[in-house]
Amino acid sequence: MKRTAGSTVLIWTTVSLANVGAASAQVSDLLSGQANGEMSGRIVQLVAVLSVLSIAPSLLVMATSFTRFVIALSFLRSGLGLQSTPGNIVLISLSLFLTIFVMSPTFDKAWRDGVQPLVDRKIDEREAVERMVGPFRDFMLSNVRESDLRLMKELQVAKTHQTPERNERTVALTVLVPAFMISELRRGFEIGFLVALPFLVIDLIVATIVMSMGMMMLPPSVIGLPIKVLFFVLIDGWSLLVRGLVRSYG
Repeated sequence: MKRTAGSTVLIWTTVSLANVGAASAQVSDLLSGQANGEMSGRIVQLVAVLSVLSIAPSLLVMATSFTRFVIALSFLRSGLGLQSTPGNIVLISLSLFLTIFVMSPTFDKAWRDGVQPLVDRKIDEREAVERMVGPFRDFMLSNVRESDLRLMKELQVAKTHQTPERNERTVALTVLVPAFMISELRRGFEIGFLVALPFLVIDLIVATIVMSMGMMMLPPSVIGLPIKVLFFVLIDGWSLLVRGLVRSYG
């Protein structure tokens, strides 16, 4: 039994040293320029994929409908007067899956036109990036406000002293993405105002009744909170809000 265990350890040690030696040889070949072009291309692709994954959360916020959803849901929680219910993880998860639902045609087109041909080695990396960005560009152009896009173009002209692109399909992403984010922030706050307004009316009515009854020491929120929750449940508020958010993208 001891001999078997010792033999096993010896075998694993030998294999590990062999693997380390092989890996060192590959690295040495790569650094000395002896690796083939396919290996170098794969390394470049791996670095590019890791870079995209590292900034994926920012891309999700910048170029999708996530911003509008999470702002509207945050206004809803504030309007109800609830501090931590639903929790942040619930609001972010709901916003994420609503974003996937709304953006699914865009994701499918980007995968079908850009990622899949790249995996099949039918196109190169540059063309694949252009094809993957195209669906997101079309989505942002269809939802950005003209005034915000014009603002960013004017700022670009003032900074670079260059004539902006007349064709919106070729507008630079450095102009389109900030304009789209400004539009999403504005629309998110507009929806948030409409969501919070009924709860504000309820708070005013409850505060007026409590003060008129002379109950100075009773916080109006003690009575207003269950009334607002009951009102939101009776009108099926979650369905109304989700339906309105999804339909706001046509």
